[in-house]
Amino acid sequence: MRSFGLKLILVFATTFLIAMSAINARATYGAKISVDEPQYLLTALSIAEDFDLDISDELDEQRYLPFHELRLNQQTIDLNEEGQRISPHDPLLPMLLAIPMGLGGWVAAKITLAAIAAITAMATLWVAVRRFNISESLAAGVVAIFFAAPPMTSYATQIYPEMPAALAVVISIGIISGPISKSKVIGLTLSLTALPWLSVKYVPVTIALALIFLLRNWKAEKRKLAVFTGAMLVSAAAYLLIHKRIYGGWTVYATGDHFVNGEFEVFGRRPNIPARTRRLAGLLFDKQFGLIPWTPAFFALIPAFISLLKDRVKNSIDLILCICVGWGVATWVALTMHGWWWPGRQLVVILPAAIIAMAILAEKSKIWKWFIFIGGFAGIGAWLWIAFEATTDRRTLVVDFHETSYPVYKAISAITPNFRDFDQRAVLLNAAWLIALGIASVLTVLKKQSVQTSNPVLPYRETSQVVVIEGTRRKLKVSKKVFEKS
Repeated sequence: MRSFGLKLILVFATTFLIAMSAINARATYGAKISVDEPQYLLTALSIAEDFDLDISDELDEQRYLPFHELRLNQQTIDLNEEGQRISPHDPLLPMLLAIPMGLGGWVAAKITLAAIAAITAMATLWVAVRRFNISESLAAGVVAIFFAAPPMTSYATQIYPEMPAALAVVISIGIISGPISKSKVIGLTLSLTALPWLSVKYVPVTIALALIFLLRNWKAEKRKLAVFTGAMLVSAAAYLLIHKRIYGGWTVYATGDHFVNGEFEVFGRRPNIPARTRRLAGLLFDKQFGLIPWTPAFFALIPAFISLLKDRVKNSIDLILCICVGWGVATWVALTMHGWWWPGRQLVVILPAAIIAMAILAEKSKIWKWFIFIGGFAGIGAWLWIAFEATTDRRTLVVDFHETSYPVYKAISAITPNFRDFDQRAVLLNAAWLIALGIASVLTVLKKQSVQTSNPVLPYRETSQVVVIEGTRRKLKVSKKVFEKS
């Protein structure tokens, strides 16, 4: 227990310190904090000082100047004759940042988010070890590397709800995968309720987690699950009614100046679903906004996913469904894969589940373990390099990050497809990457099959020993049956 506690602390410290390296980095050349980020901070400031969501006075007084030197795009419309303005972003993140913002401004807000990211890393490690029986040292290494690499470390200091949402998801997975008690039902209700209040785009993941919990435990825990179901329905009703009352619509987008023709324009005025389907690959491979060019270790994600499906690892459905639903939202629901933010934003919420899946793969395959570690360190290097460039005005985190001089990114991005200009070259490169990923996945499955069939059933002798089961590092008493070689 002491050893595991030290690993948790080490993962916390690593995540926090790497995140802090970019605390002073510029988002654009005219602002340290830009795009949607100032809206969250102004709302947090309004909650801290005025105890409301109206940011009209903060906009009029230009309270954003300490972190956004240029005139701010207000993003909102007048909601009444008094000129009330409410930012078109859900309020839970500003509520979390209200006290830090009120006391220490934007720097304190970023430090708070870095601490939340570090807690998320700790929670991911705990779930990996306690719920999926991954060895402590390996899980600590994999989790620490991925949380120190983009996009996890990127959103540890950028003012978006992605990291608090990832924390809510990994807590939910930890509760669902373990034994049920009254306190855990309450905890799950709170974590799932928090997700839509961070952003309405997390509703599909919320529904998926709730359904897993209900289907897995309905026969054994009907009374507790009936209470859970009732609480979630009340929570959903409260969400809709409060939004209708405050924002004038079913979602926060009703107050946005970009959606004056209807709040559901946030999905696109004429969404081209078939065209969006290519994001399934683009979210991984795109030369600017894909996961792999920045952190090559994410190449292991699909083989890890397929390995989970094949091996039917206990509780793997929790990870699989989270990854599928989150990836589906980023593919078909999100307005764009590209935007004025760091790459991978739409996926951060489900990446803790993906990281656990890759840790499971790393424990079963030495080749993948070393690939994940090497590719993860390449990602850490990318972020530290970019953080230095953005802190010294050579590059920014939003405008021209892809023009970085980091050699590993330059080498990989040269052979990855550009999904913004999906020409013939991009099609061929995308096909090549898909083939390579398919081959890697097939070889992973075939190798595991070979290992499983090459180990004969060994005879056993009657005895009584204490043995260590590899992968859990826990001592288990075996009742007079221990396998040994002839």
